[in-house]
Amino acid sequence: MADKYSVTQYSVSTLLGYIEAGDIAIPEIQRPFVWKGRQVRDLIDSLYHGYPTGYLIIWQNPDVRLKNGDNAVGKKVLIDGQQRVTALMTAVAGHAILTEDYEEKVVRIAFNPLIDEESERFAVQTPVHLNSKEWIADISELFKPEFSQMRFLIKYLQDNPGANAERVEKRVLQLIGIKNCQLGAIMLVPDLDLNEVTEIFVRINSQGKRLNEADFAMSKIAADEKYGGHLLRKAIDYFCHLSIEPAFYQKISTHDAEFMASDYASKVSWLKDDTDAIYDPSYSDMLRVSFMHQFRRGKLGDLVSLLSGRDFKDRTFKEEIAEDCFKKMRIGVLNFMNEYNFKQFVLAIRSAGFIATRLLNSQITLDFAYTLYLLLHERSEISSAQLKNCIQKWFVLSTLTGRYIGSPESQMDKDLRGIEEKGFFVFLKENEEASLSEGFWDIRLVQSLETSSISSPYFLTYLAAQIFNGDKSLLSNSTRVSDLIVVSGDVHHIFPKEYLKKSGIKDKALYNQVANYAYLDTNVNISIGDRAPHDYFGEAFAQCGGVERRVGTILDSEELLNNLRANAIPEDICTMSAENYFSFLHQRRVLMAQKIKSYYYGL
Repeated sequence: MADKYSVTQYSVSTLLGYIEAGDIAIPEIQRPFVWKGRQVRDLIDSLYHGYPTGYLIIWQNPDVRLKNGDNAVGKKVLIDGQQRVTALMTAVAGHAILTEDYEEKVVRIAFNPLIDEESERFAVQTPVHLNSKEWIADISELFKPEFSQMRFLIKYLQDNPGANAERVEKRVLQLIGIKNCQLGAIMLVPDLDLNEVTEIFVRINSQGKRLNEADFAMSKIAADEKYGGHLLRKAIDYFCHLSIEPAFYQKISTHDAEFMASDYASKVSWLKDDTDAIYDPSYSDMLRVSFMHQFRRGKLGDLVSLLSGRDFKDRTFKEEIAEDCFKKMRIGVLNFMNEYNFKQFVLAIRSAGFIATRLLNSQITLDFAYTLYLLLHERSEISSAQLKNCIQKWFVLSTLTGRYIGSPESQMDKDLRGIEEKGFFVFLKENEEASLSEGFWDIRLVQSLETSSISSPYFLTYLAAQIFNGDKSLLSNSTRVSDLIVVSGDVHHIFPKEYLKKSGIKDKALYNQVANYAYLDTNVNISIGDRAPHDYFGEAFAQCGGVERRVGTILDSEELLNNLRANAIPEDICTMSAENYFSFLHQRRVLMAQKIKSYYYGL
């Protein structure tokens, strides 16, 4: 069996030299540094005392055949140890790192050779250290090429006349010796597949963190210097950050002149005024959608291979394939970020009733829906109205059937091929016939609503159906379900929890069934209290005949019946008590399923 890796040693100075020369790429160097200052201090302290600091993992990219027929040695990419190496670059080499606010900053470590307590000899620099003659305020000064050990020691001992010269010299030499400390590095061979690389990473990494294809893809994009990968990486990072924090645009415009001069800047600027949180993508979402849109493939592992220039036919690596991949990904990311595309897609999801993030429980289902939007948007035979309906139907179908929950990449890959071969309308019709049969609506969906999870996709789709129809909340003639979901409402029990518990139904999973939930106005919920349904619904019907209003705001019997239908409540609810609870649950699940069915075919 061929070796999958080799183990080598790098001195700190050699490693930093390779990074300076670009021989080893650190993708995360362009992203915010997540370590705290004390962690940088602890790393330097460990090296000073000769303690182990863990292995680095470096993946040698495959050699790539250039267009002129020559071979170029693939770049080495650091895939584990990025925080440690970045810490060395800032503390020892004095390089600026990016903070969480994307501002450049050097983490400076101070050293005091006069302190006998070894654990206190290093510190993150503060004004106190700058104003002290005992402290060496910035250790990076000792690692500069022009540093003179003799001049430094003479000056330090003059400033600290009571110091023990021999002890100071010994400790300063020990500090400078950090540059010769050896760091273990595991070099992974180029032809490992992603699963093997991930498995090696997990077994070695003490955190047990699992890498995924998006991590590898982003590493390869960031490490690229030839096809604009570093700017593409920034565009992805910035878009994701801005979608959550629009005010962050001010920092980008102030601190990143290179990015602001690129084509990407104008494509993200609209986010500074955007507050919609329906679809806040991660870098994984952006990569997935852009890749699926441009390559009609569903497996991100293929993107990692294509970014390396892999030719799937002859299993070699070619420069023109890598170049084409970066070109297509750039187009895909620009299309993803396009204001019109993004807002029209979000509008389609919103107008289908999914108006709040609490109604969405599968980001990957959203990813495929946006991919579908971008694919169909390119086809002139589909109008804007048709496009919106296509997206809505496919999103709801995918949600109800859990289409992308099990093995999402395989399913998405298969769906992309099906849409490409058959056209979307034929593809949709075939899947409706296969997945949304009468058996689905009458049996499977009813059974799926037998759950106590309010994040169930079936219950969430039922709520979306209510919003789509503009339904009023239970026993209200003015407050809509959408108002309660967006503002501050919450679900409440139709058969009150305390009432059921007093009646012997004490199992939480039973009284918290979603079929026992409805959105209620706060005042309505208070008026219901812990009373039996026949009690408070009886009052609701009685007040339609002129009796004093006590429950809800509906005073017309026909309006009350319509309100019950809108909330999928059996009309004989006014006769029900605890012994009817399980019968009620079944009846309501059937009504909820029927409502979802009508909603789907009404999209």
